[in-house]
Amino acid sequence: MIREFNTGANRNAEDGKIDYEGHISPIVIESYGKFMHKNRYLKDGTYRDSDNWQKLFGDDHYGVCMKSMWRHFLSAWKAHRGYKDEDIEDSLNAIIFNASAYLHKYLQEKDPQ
Repeated sequence: MIREFNTGANRNAEDGKIDYEGHISPIVIESYGKFMHKNRYLKDGTYRDSDNWQKLFGDDHYGVCMKSMWRHFLSAWKAHRGYKDEDIEDSLNAIIFNASAYLHKYLQEKDPQ
């Protein structure tokens, strides 16, 4: 099926095409970007590149991601249960980070480019 626009332009139908824009929330991406930027600063005062995490985390990359993800999950869970000393937004962003880093390596190994 062809889509025709009142301008005269036409395109194939959208049926079956992945809707990346619809699957992702812009406010989540914004929060995540701010979280990641904030965490570019290390305790020793140095500043790392935004894509530094793509260098992966050594021989135990999956273990590093999983252990960190569990710590942040616990923090998010505590915040969900009302513990005031936990930051739910940072915890959820950290979960996204660790899940993404885990998945990044998994996908690289699954389909090496």
